[in-house]
Order: sequence, then C-alpha cells, then structure tokens
Amino acid sequence: MYKNNRITVVIPAYNEEEFVGGVISSIPDFVDEIIVVDDCSQDNTFNTAKGIDDNRVIVLKTPANQGVGGATINGFKKALEMGSDIVVKMDGDGQMPSEYMPKLLDALIKDSYDYAKGNRFLSNEELMTMPKHRLLGNIILTFMNKLASGQWHIFDPQNGYIAITAKALRSIKLDSIYKGYFFENDMLLQLNLHNFRVKDVSIPAKYGDEESHIKLSNIIVTFPLLFFKRFIYRIYHKYILTDFSPVALFLIVGLMLFGWGVLFGSYTWIKALLTEQETPLGTLMLVVVPLILGFQLLLQAIVLDIQETKK
Repeated sequence: MYKNNRITVVIPAYNEEEFVGGVISSIPDFVDEIIVVDDCSQDNTFNTAKGIDDNRVIVLKTPANQGVGGATINGFKKALEMGSDIVVKMDGDGQMPSEYMPKLLDALIKDSYDYAKGNRFLSNEELMTMPKHRLLGNIILTFMNKLASGQWHIFDPQNGYIAITAKALRSIKLDSIYKGYFFENDMLLQLNLHNFRVKDVSIPAKYGDEESHIKLSNIIVTFPLLFFKRFIYRIYHKYILTDFSPVALFLIVGLMLFGWGVLFGSYTWIKALLTEQETPLGTLMLVVVPLILGFQLLLQAIVLDIQETKK
C-alpha cells in the first residue's frame, strides 16, 4: 500500500531475460502486486520472471505476440480484476528507475491527476545522455502527438513510464487502444476524449546495454498515418459528434480556404510559367486572401483546442 492506495506494477516484457529480474527486484516494497506479461518472448524471459522469489510477482503470457501495448493492456485488465487503485507501467529493459515511482504516484494521490507520465526532457543533465537520434525523433513525434491527441501541455509522449488511476482505466476503451509501440500515444488520445487530467513528471531514463525492439523504419511508415487517423477521430468525436464546437467550424472552413489557396495558387503559378504571362491582380487575390484567412482560422482552432485541454 502507498498512502492507503493499492499499487500494482505492470511490466510488459519481450526478450528481456537479461534485465527483467533486475527490474522486478528494484520495485519498492510498498507495491502490492507485480504483474509481468511475457509477450511470447523467444528467450527465457518467462522462466526468469517465474523464478523470482517474491510472492508479489504474477507472471502472465500472451497467446501470441501482441506488442508492448497488447501486453500492457493484458496487465491492466488483470490489475483491475485484483482491485488495484493505481496501476504503474514499467518496461522490462531497466530504463525506468523505480526510485522515481513515488513522484508518479503523488501526482495522482496528492495532486488529483488521473494519469502521470515520465518526461525525460525536464532533466537537462540526464537529457544530454539521450542518443541524438532518439532526441530528434521524440521532438518530431511530440508535436505530431500534440496535434493528434490534444494533449498540448504534454511533452515526451513516447515515454512509457506511466501511472494511471483505476477510475481512468475503467473509463477508457482498452481494447481499442493500439497494441504496438503507438500505445502511449493512443492512451493520451483516450484520456483527452474523457477529459482526464494528465501530468508530466521529470524522470530521467537509464541507457545501458539494452537493445531497443523499435524499428525506425516502422515508425516512419506507420506513425504519421496513425496520428492522422487519431486526429480525425478526436475532432469528430469531441467537437462534432457530442457538441458542434467552434473548433470544428474553424478547422473545417480553415482547411477549405487554405486548401483552395494552395491548389489554386499552384495552378496559377504553373500556368504563368507555361504561358509566360503575368497573373492578374484579381487572380492573385483569389489565392492570397483564402490562404491568409484559412491560416488564421486554423491557428484559432488550435488555440481553442489548447484551451479545451484540462491542465
């Protein structure tokens, strides 16, 4: 128990036999249950976790490899069955220092947030140890996530060191959340749709000899499309289906005007190049005015969306 709350830690693990034992042994005594979900590892992860001499440890195995999101969701469901008040998710690779867990828990218990997550970018000293390609990738993905999920005040959305209340877990649609490495991004979207409050907590990461299972090529190909789909889904469900908001109006009209400006402007420019004739002022106005108005409406939609996010 931690401050009269039953705490469960969920550890999704895939080919982590070298690290999962150390992760389990580092978990504080106040944690009531430790649920390790072996995602059909090809090494000895399952038996390694099973062999840990700790009566808090429960080891599950997915019927097929589902990805980090699928394994985590299995752990979440088990934690809810066991009556947990707060569930913490840690990866099995040892990059998430357990000594910072109370900071995540206090954000929920003392500050009344519904979801707390680690943020490596709030620690300047530790940030210098982050590989440069990860740093650049996280900055790009963070902006895309802000736009898609509506969590404008959150940074480092790929961080998987999270804590969530049982109330929030029961409210969101766990089975609809993406099962792969897009899991953390999808969680933020679901939390925004239900108006749950999210807090960033400064937690450094530990980078050692562990090997990442994330393929950069998969992220480049899949993440932009997933972000676009989630953006459309969120705007429709939050600002059109439940309550037609000015956000939707500004966004739709702004996209139409801006799109017209881009398309008609491109046509006009190409035509001028081919015919070598000057473009009339009236035609230029039909390009410039929609572009400016459309851009202003899009900015206004973003401002209103930011104001809608609970802080």
